[in-house]
Amino acid sequence: MGMRSLRADRGYRPRLDWIFLCRFLKIQTVLFPRWTSPTTLMLFTLLVVALTGQLVIYQVGILPSQFYGVLSDRDLSSFKQLVILSVILILVNSMLRSAEQYISKLVYVNCRKVMTQHLHRLYFNKLVYYSLSVQHAHVDNPDQRMAQDVERLCRELGTFISKILITPFTLVYYSYQCTVSTGWMGPVSIFGYFLVGSLLNKLLMGPVIPKLVQQEKLEGDFRYKHVQIRVNAEAAAFARAGPVEHARCERRLQNLIATQKELMYQELWLDFGTNTFDYLGGILSYIVIAVPIFTGVYRDMSSAELSEMISKNAFVSIYLVSCFSKIIDLSSSLCDVAGYTHRISELEEVMTDLLRGPKELENDTCPKQEEDVSTEEQTKDTDAVFVLDNVTITAPGSDCTLVRDLSLHLSEGNNLLITGDTGSGKSSILRILAGLWKAKRGRISLFTPFGPHGVMFLPQKPFLSDGSLREQVIYPMKEIYPNSGRVDDDRILSSLEMSGLTSLVHRTRGLDHEVEWNWSEVLSPGEMQRLAFSRLFYLQPKYAVLDEASSALSEDAEVDMYTRCRQLGMTLISVGHRRSLKEFHDVELKLGPDGQWDLKRLNKQ
Repeated sequence: MGMRSLRADRGYRPRLDWIFLCRFLKIQTVLFPRWTSPTTLMLFTLLVVALTGQLVIYQVGILPSQFYGVLSDRDLSSFKQLVILSVILILVNSMLRSAEQYISKLVYVNCRKVMTQHLHRLYFNKLVYYSLSVQHAHVDNPDQRMAQDVERLCRELGTFISKILITPFTLVYYSYQCTVSTGWMGPVSIFGYFLVGSLLNKLLMGPVIPKLVQQEKLEGDFRYKHVQIRVNAEAAAFARAGPVEHARCERRLQNLIATQKELMYQELWLDFGTNTFDYLGGILSYIVIAVPIFTGVYRDMSSAELSEMISKNAFVSIYLVSCFSKIIDLSSSLCDVAGYTHRISELEEVMTDLLRGPKELENDTCPKQEEDVSTEEQTKDTDAVFVLDNVTITAPGSDCTLVRDLSLHLSEGNNLLITGDTGSGKSSILRILAGLWKAKRGRISLFTPFGPHGVMFLPQKPFLSDGSLREQVIYPMKEIYPNSGRVDDDRILSSLEMSGLTSLVHRTRGLDHEVEWNWSEVLSPGEMQRLAFSRLFYLQPKYAVLDEASSALSEDAEVDMYTRCRQLGMTLISVGHRRSLKEFHDVELKLGPDGQWDLKRLNKQ
């Protein structure tokens, strides 16, 4: 199964296979993009330190055999020298081990930074963060994948990456030493033992990986439920919904715990296999040494010489078995790495596909185009701002038509009011204009760019990010122009005054005081909408698209907000129900059932 069929098959069961290998290698190209990149240089440094440590470990490992020799000869002078050498080697080994652990942690931190920044670039590019949830709901909890799964993957890599790097070198070196000590039977027996153990572990790892992926999904769902309650705590409190939400949280917890227990059961047999392999490996090393002894290879040695030889050969054989045992012991870590790799790669692949556009997607959940659909941003050659020619709109993943064959030419100064029953497609038209949805059929042209000074959208529930009051008013100016300098305080205060939020300056103790609260939890719905209008008054775009942006305000306050918008020269495109809105608009687009619509000019009194 290749990457193409994987994207098409959402029932794919994550496991150790060719797809995992391709995904794992692709992640490595992100983490280690060039030979001169910081993470690559850290990796080389780690390899050098680890290999140097292995050489020192070998010298430390044969010290007992040397002690056997000098003690058997009762050589005090050699004994003193050997003690001094032992202390020096132990200190050097400790220093190298500490340096190896420190560099491994640096690799982990840097890898997490690189991988998270890579995913962030995809996630926040264009409208991927929106399209991901609308078109690809099967990609659960993208926040968890970027924050938690990346952290755990990089931590696992940092933990055993040095072992993986030095394993080929240590295997070759100790296999040679084992051959010299025991003949060809020693390393061949150990290699055969490792091959059998690897095959058994591969079978035991099979059920663990998909269960781990399922557990991470349920972890994200459980956490999201608590976030949902926290964000909507006031509404839940008014409804006295505590018992209901308690039951739903308990249900998700029970599903999570049940999956964790199943995972633990699968890991029980995996751990049993690895532990059995480790302890049998210890016996195997002595069997390897016993073969030449009992076959008479060392019959001419004295007891002291034989003890020294057994000590040295035992270290070599045991360490070779230990090298293989460490690889087998990584089975649990490899299962974790495989699970996180599949989750992160699935997210990365879907986001990359979204950026390529619908024509390049191998499996797109949006409806297929019946005719050519285009959204153009071109040089303005007419007085139109938005042009919709025979546009038909359906929700992503649905064949139910919301608006059928809509033709609309909106020019500057010509304010449009969109009305209709709930579910008739009012907001869907705004999503089409903003490029959030793709039209099923028709042509959409935009002659003014989106942005704070071009076309600005105000939704019914405005997004209040973290930051000071100043940052809320100028949002998203700070993110778009990070080096624009200090903005005009008088304009901000004037915008707050026009929206009726002067008191908010005192509540926040100034424009630049970093508040500790969550803005959306502290402000009332009406205050949130007023704050959104203060952004509008500060930025003063040419065109304002208002999706029931004043629904939480009184009718008098709504009239005041719209009057300010007209005074500032904005062209308005509004979705609303109140009759008072007609006073501020020139044309009404009324949507009806089955995609029907009617466009008429408003007669103002």
